[in-house]
Amino acid sequence: MDSQTVAGGPCWVTLLSPELSASQSFYGGVLGWTYRPAGLGDDFRVALSEGMPVAGIGAPAASSGVAAAWTPYFAVADVDEAAARIRERGATVAVGPLAFHSGRAALATDPDGAAFGIWEGAVRSDWTVGRGSAPAWLELRTRDTTDAARFYSQVLGWAPEAESGFTLVHEADHAVLRQDEHVVAKIRGGAVQAMPDPRLRPRWHVYFRVPEVPGSVAAALSGGGALVSGPDVSPAAREATLRDPDGALFTVTSD
Repeated sequence: MDSQTVAGGPCWVTLLSPELSASQSFYGGVLGWTYRPAGLGDDFRVALSEGMPVAGIGAPAASSGVAAAWTPYFAVADVDEAAARIRERGATVAVGPLAFHSGRAALATDPDGAAFGIWEGAVRSDWTVGRGSAPAWLELRTRDTTDAARFYSQVLGWAPEAESGFTLVHEADHAVLRQDEHVVAKIRGGAVQAMPDPRLRPRWHVYFRVPEVPGSVAAALSGGGALVSGPDVSPAAREATLRDPDGALFTVTSD
């Protein structure tokens, strides 16, 4: 495991999409991505920004019934032990652990239903959330911030101190996960599992940094996507939340 991606930290994000070529075209227009094979078969691709890896896109079998969504993966030292901790705390391991050519993975949902993955194996040294081509940050929209923080801390080893490489600190109405004082994820409460609007249900949300938000919004609309909220101008950032043509939500942001 690379020293930049300490166990417990986000190590990749993947989009599950019902139609690979359509998703490639949409995100290529919105985020400027190009693609290469992922080494996992014809239904998977690695998205690239200026030649650097950003994310994975996979097209599960249409019969699987999996909804289009962005999912983060977190590095763990032992995927079996992490899966056991997930189950012990009332959550679900939906898929795996499964073996791949460079490691083992499992897909889970936390006690409130937010999907996430765990990965044991080789990780990219050129991919760190908030830096380079990787997403700007991740955000968990959940029912209760304290309960969610406790669950992920116990499963992934997050701590109030930096002994694990990651510190989780409560700030007002949310919690912030940092690596070396660098924000990689946030946890916010108030989500309701029964809400028909997916924006208001518990889920992990991915923020992608772009040079210019209005241009990305225009490309999303012309590509069959939708503007969910924004653009919102603040002293810190300008951002807009978008829905791709298959329903997957994500946010574009610029400093």
